[in-house]
Amino acid sequence: MSLPRYTVPSLTPEEGAKAAEILQERLNSLNDLHLTLKHIHWNVVGPNFIGVHEMLDPQVDAVRAMVDEIAERIATLGVAPVGTPGALVEARTWEDYSLGRATAIEHLGALDEVYRGVIEAHRKAATDTEEIDDVTNDMLIGHLRDLEQFHWFVRAHLENSGGALSTEGAVTELDAAREARKAL
Repeated sequence: MSLPRYTVPSLTPEEGAKAAEILQERLNSLNDLHLTLKHIHWNVVGPNFIGVHEMLDPQVDAVRAMVDEIAERIATLGVAPVGTPGALVEARTWEDYSLGRATAIEHLGALDEVYRGVIEAHRKAATDTEEIDDVTNDMLIGHLRDLEQFHWFVRAHLENSGGALSTEGAVTELDAAREARKAL
């Protein structure tokens, strides 16, 4: 990433560029997440359809708001945010969501893995911006609060009365979907 011609007061152009680079990865990730959430919303079936279908729309709206906030912060730092689909696909380091039409529990199992990955990367981004930019760090921490709550909503469907997750030990979304299905 090239240095911006300007950035916010009290940051060097190098610090502004570094914060923007970290945010660009989060922008890509959250754009992917909101599209994945809508995909699930359209493709969920089964007895818990309506509950999951309706649970996802507010998450989509909140994640879209996070995307907008991140893009505007990147621009404030003096860097052009990139939000095109091609750039997202080229830059991402994760596989595309692979479930199509599936039961609510299968999608929730897979979504457990998706949220886990997004949250871990978001937390790393928050840590990486701690010493660079308080405003960016604070924004990422605020996002984490919401993302963790959405993850909790998903996990509440996957948890048994003893507190064990049906997706425990799964490392891919397909594994998590299978484990969630088996636990029924």
